[in-house]
Amino acid sequence: MARYIGPRTKIARKFKDPIYGPDKSYERKNYPPGQHGASKRRRKQSEYSIQLMEKQKAKYTYGILERQFKNVFTRASSKKGITGTVLLQLIEARLDNVVFRMGIAPTRAGARQLVGHRHITVNGEIVNIPSYSVRPGDVIAVREKSKSLEAITNSLSGSSHSFSWIEWNDEKMSGRFLNYPEREEIPENIKEQLIVELYSK
Repeated sequence: MARYIGPRTKIARKFKDPIYGPDKSYERKNYPPGQHGASKRRRKQSEYSIQLMEKQKAKYTYGILERQFKNVFTRASSKKGITGTVLLQLIEARLDNVVFRMGIAPTRAGARQLVGHRHITVNGEIVNIPSYSVRPGDVIAVREKSKSLEAITNSLSGSSHSFSWIEWNDEKMSGRFLNYPEREEIPENIKEQLIVELYSK
C-alpha cells in the first residue's frame, strides 16, 4: 500500500482525534465519516478491531507504512524496557519526525519532503532517507544552500521548539537530538499498549 495522500480531515474523523494538528473542519464534523454521519448506529468494536485501529492511527500520525512499522516494532521488542514506550521512542527518533519536531517543517509530510530533497544534514553529512534513525548527540541542520528557502524560514518563524529532548540554535539553523524522550514527553495521543497486544497475538 502506498503512503496516504488523501483528505486529512477524513482520517482524523475516522480516529476521532485531530492527529494532524488543529483542524477547523474536524471541529465542525467531529464524528466518523460516512454517508449517514453522526446518526449512524455503529456496532460495538471487538478487541481486535480496537487494537488494529490504534496501530492504524499511529501509522497515519507518523506517516509510516506497514512494513516499516512492523520493522520498528521488531527492533523495539528486542530492546530493554517497556516495548510500547521503546516503539514510540524509536519512531520519534526517525529523521523526518525530528525535522518536524525542530520546526524546520510544519508537518511530517513536509519534513519527509525536505529530507528526500537533500535539504537536511546529520553531523554535517547530507541524509536523504526519512526513516534514518537519529541517535542521541546527533546534530541535525538545514543544509547551507537551503537556509534561504521560504518554506523553511516560514516554518521556523512560527515554531516554538519546545521539546526537552531537542536543543535548537536559531542562528545556525541546527539542533541536537539530546536523548530519547520519556513517554510522558511525547504529545501524541496513542495507546501504545494496544499495539503491543495486537502484535503479540
